[in-house]
Amino acid sequence: MPQYDHVARKVYVNLQDQNLFAVIDPATDTVVGRYPVGRCDGNHGMALDPEHRRAFLVCEGNDLVTVFDLDKHQPIAFLSIPSGGDVVKFDPGLKRIYVACYSGAISVIQQDDPDHYRKLEDFPVQKKVHSLAVDVNTHRVYAPEQEENGRPVSRVVVYAAVQ
Repeated sequence: MPQYDHVARKVYVNLQDQNLFAVIDPATDTVVGRYPVGRCDGNHGMALDPEHRRAFLVCEGNDLVTVFDLDKHQPIAFLSIPSGGDVVKFDPGLKRIYVACYSGAISVIQQDDPDHYRKLEDFPVQKKVHSLAVDVNTHRVYAPEQEENGRPVSRVVVYAAVQ
């Protein structure tokens, strides 16, 4: 899931099968760096905090969120999440990271400051919720569901963030 950083004017890509984080300069179409992601195994989902120069990587292979310093090109924090982490989003207003986990949770992580993070909760949701969207104005989290208690459904559930 590549991401464009409007501050650095770079594109970031997870090289999941190599446990690397790649940086691309779109002005020259060249890879300008490949960096190891530490304990993160299978970096898959990615969200950015361009203001504080951080990337949030979901590690499929070992159920972690890795906070990656975009200036130092290294991981600075690892937080446990339930299995099946997939899509990750960042709400810059609340300074929260949300991770949709296929096993039936949305992990909520608080950014206390750019170098310190703590898990607020693993909010229970239906299984197989693996994507989400965040409205940065209302702080609502939208999660599409494909099943309810094992039965097929097709709906989006809206969660209001507790501040």
